[in-house]
Amino acid sequence: MFNLLKFIVMKNLRNSVQLIGRLGKDPEVKLFNDRKKVSFSIATTDTYKNQKGEKVEDTQWHNVVIWGKLAGIAEKYLKKGNEVAVEGKLVHRVYESNGEKRFYTEINANDLVMLGGGKKE
Repeated sequence: MFNLLKFIVMKNLRNSVQLIGRLGKDPEVKLFNDRKKVSFSIATTDTYKNQKGEKVEDTQWHNVVIWGKLAGIAEKYLKKGNEVAVEGKLVHRVYESNGEKRFYTEINANDLVMLGGGKKE
């Protein structure tokens, strides 16, 4: 029974990502037929001390896409600077631009939690 439960839990972890970060700009909204798509980027920042004892901040940017009803909620309530938690799966795409291959990674979010207001200055 334990192995079956472990398999079910591990299967749900495949291609799963959870991030907490702040929006870098207001969400961009597009309509495809009757389906709404909202996209935005969030920043996650790690802080550590280097060998000299100096504080270093490492910020990573993540592209997020939300579809359907959840996209409508994101469009209505999210603004630049808002802190959010997103859960979804990683999607990798390859396309050509000016004869050069480009690689693009985004999070196709299926859950969104609004954590607070804008960044405090």
